[in-house]
Amino acid sequence: MAATTDKTGAAEQRPSYEQAREELIDVVRRLEQGGSTLEESLALWERGEQLARWCQEWLDGARERLDAALASEDA
Repeated sequence: MAATTDKTGAAEQRPSYEQAREELIDVVRRLEQGGSTLEESLALWERGEQLARWCQEWLDGARERLDAALASEDA
């Protein structure tokens, strides 16, 4: 896990892609179930956005590595 900084400036551990994806699935499930307070729902939404961003960054990085590996094979 890589360290990142949250909105308050506190360091937090960035989960692996698999961990972020699983937590995102759980966040979506909890939001779809309903029954949470507005404040809880907003916190879940914000966490989901953060997790989705991290997953996308992992996927983008993987794509870049794949492209680089394929380009080096062609050279």
